Amino acid sequence: IIAFDELKTDYKNPIDQCNTLNPVSCSKLLTRIFLFQLVLPEYLIHAFFCVMFLCAAEWLTLGLNMPLLAYHIWRYMSRPVMSGPGLYDPTTIMNADILAYCQKEGWCKLAFYLLSFFYYLYG
Repeated sequence: IIAFDELKTDYKNPIDQCNTLNPVSCSKLLTRIFLFQLVLPEYLIHAFFCVMFLCAAEWLTLGLNMPLLAYHIWRYMSRPVMSGPGLYDPTTIMNADILAYCQKEGWCKLAFYLLSFFYYLYG
C-alpha cells in the first residue's frame, strides 16, 4: 500500500518502485532477493501456510485461504510479459486505473491478513 502511495504522490519513480516489488535476476545478491522483494515471498509464504493447513487437516482454515491462493496463482499466471519474473511493469504502473487497482488489492489483502491473524490467534 505504501509502495503504491509513493508512486501516486511522485516520491519514487516507477522503475525504482517496480525494482523493489519485482524480484531481481539471479546474478544479484541473495540477500536482496529475500529482504527487499515483496511479491513472490508473499505468494510463497501463503502457499506454505495452505500446505500446512492441509497437513494439519484444518479444513475450514484451508477453505478460507483457498480463494486468495487461487487469486495469487491467477495473478501470477496473467502477469505482464517482461524479461524477468514479477507482476508490476514500470511502463504501465503509472496508469491511473492500474494504480487504483493495485491500491485496492493491497487494502483488501491487508484486511484479509489482519482478520486471518486474529482468527489464527483465537480460533
